[in-house]
Amino acid sequence: MAGNPRNGRPYRRLVDWLRSQRLPCWLCGHNIGYDLDARHPLSFTLDHEVPLSRGGDLLDRSNARPAHRRCNSARGNRTSPQRPQQASRRW
Repeated sequence: MAGNPRNGRPYRRLVDWLRSQRLPCWLCGHNIGYDLDARHPLSFTLDHEVPLSRGGDLLDRSNARPAHRRCNSARGNRTSPQRPQQASRRW
């Protein structure tokens, strides 16, 4: 296969399918700014539940999840989402 598979039509169709559902971020649960510039930290990215570096399938719909760019980057290639820390009560 020549080139980057993320530039291919099947991957773009998967991204468009997931974007059309307008789901919240699967990592933090907050709404995603689907109309924001792609470089914005709260914009939509396609995240893979099982990271590609750990054997996840690039084009499998059951492996695709919507995420904020910031949440996706913070998760890295870990297999489970990092749970938000509960702030302690300050006195």
